[in-house]
Amino acid sequence: MSQQGSAGNVIAAIASFFIPGLGQLVQGRILPALLFCLFAFGGYALWWLIIPAIIGGIAHLWSIIDAARYSPQD
Repeated sequence: MSQQGSAGNVIAAIASFFIPGLGQLVQGRILPALLFCLFAFGGYALWWLIIPAIIGGIAHLWSIIDAARYSPQD
């Protein structure tokens, strides 16, 4: 992935839209992929407690934005 806004970042953001953390995995960032997946799915699994579900939704959205804005120089 060359720079922010590149086709690779768009594909990664789309992948993260469907499965949180998948975009980071496509970019080769394993630890962030696992953390985003854990927080999002963990929050969604506890949907009846409301607050964890909101945290899961925020983690999912953050995963998408992070995949779209990633730059290897950072």
